[in-house]
Amino acid sequence: MTGPILRVRDLTTRFRSRAGTVTVVDGVSFTLDRGEVLGLVGESGSGKSMTGFSLIGLVDEPGRVEPTASVELDGRELVGLAEPEMRALRGRRISMVFQDPMMTLNPVLSIGDQMGLVIAAHHRMSRADMATRAAEALTRVGIPEARARLDAYPHQFSGGMRQRVAIAIAILNHPAVIIADEPTTALDVSIQAQILVELQRLAREDGTAMIWISHDLATVSTVADRVAVMYAGRIVEHGPTTAVLSRPRHPYTRGLLDSLPSRGEPGHDLAQIPGAPPSLAALPPGCAFAPRCGHADAACGVAPPATEVGPRGWRCHHPLEEARR
Repeated sequence: MTGPILRVRDLTTRFRSRAGTVTVVDGVSFTLDRGEVLGLVGESGSGKSMTGFSLIGLVDEPGRVEPTASVELDGRELVGLAEPEMRALRGRRISMVFQDPMMTLNPVLSIGDQMGLVIAAHHRMSRADMATRAAEALTRVGIPEARARLDAYPHQFSGGMRQRVAIAIAILNHPAVIIADEPTTALDVSIQAQILVELQRLAREDGTAMIWISHDLATVSTVADRVAVMYAGRIVEHGPTTAVLSRPRHPYTRGLLDSLPSRGEPGHDLAQIPGAPPSLAALPPGCAFAPRCGHADAACGVAPPATEVGPRGWRCHHPLEEARR
C-alpha cells in the first residue's frame, strides 16, 4: 500500500478534573512514512508522551481522545476502535517503548515467559520457536548470552538492561510503527549508540517507522528524518530535522537549542528559557509561549495561525528569520 503508514489529524486528548477539562494534546496532526523517523521534542509536560499514549489507545478515564480526531494506521482508523480490535493491533502493527521499563516488565515472570506471551498474542508458534525469536530480539539490542537470559527475572537486570529488554519486546513482532518514549535515557553512551544504530537499521531495512519522543536534541539530530517541536500540547514547529535545528523559525525552538550545554561557553552560565511551562489547566490567551518569549507583543494575545512553507511549518506571529543562527 502506498502513502503514509500513519496519518494523524487533529489529535486532541482531554482529561476531566475538579478544576475543569484540561486539554493535554491539542489538535496534533502529522504523517509518518514507512521507514521514516519522526522526532517529537519539547520540555517535560509539553504533551509528547501523552501523544504517544493517545496514538496507541492507552488513555483511560478520566481522559479520552476526542472522537473528531483521526489516527489512520495503514489506512485503518484507530480512533473509536473497540478494545479487542485495538489489542490485536497493539504489539503487532504498532508498539511502544515506555520511559520506565518497569511499566513494561512483570516482576514475577521470567523474561522469556513475558516475551513468549507477546509473541503468542499474535502468532501461533511452538515454544522452541518463540524462544528462538525472543533470543534473537535480545541479541539485536545488545544483551549477551541471550538464550540463557530468557530464564532471568527483571530484578536480575540493571536499569539499562531492563530498558534493552523493553526495546526487544517492542520489536518482537516486527511492527509497522514503533513509538519510542525516551528509549535510551537509562543507557550509557556506548549502549545508547548501539541501540540507535539498531533502531535505524530497523527503519532502513524493515521499513519500520518510528516516533522518537525525546528532550535530547542531540540524539534527535542523529536519528530523526523530521522533527516536530511541542509546547503546551501543540506542535509549534515542524520540518526536516536539519532545517529545523539549524534554522529554527519559532522562538521556543531557538530557546531549546540555545539551552544545549554544547552551546555554552566555559566560565559562563548556561542559557535557559525564562520562566516555566504554563499549567495546562490555565493557559494564557493566544500564544501559550508568549509569557516566556522575548519577541512577544500585543499581537500574541491572539492564537497564531499555522504557517506552512514547503515541508516546514510553524505557529508564531513573529517567526525568526531564516538567516538567523
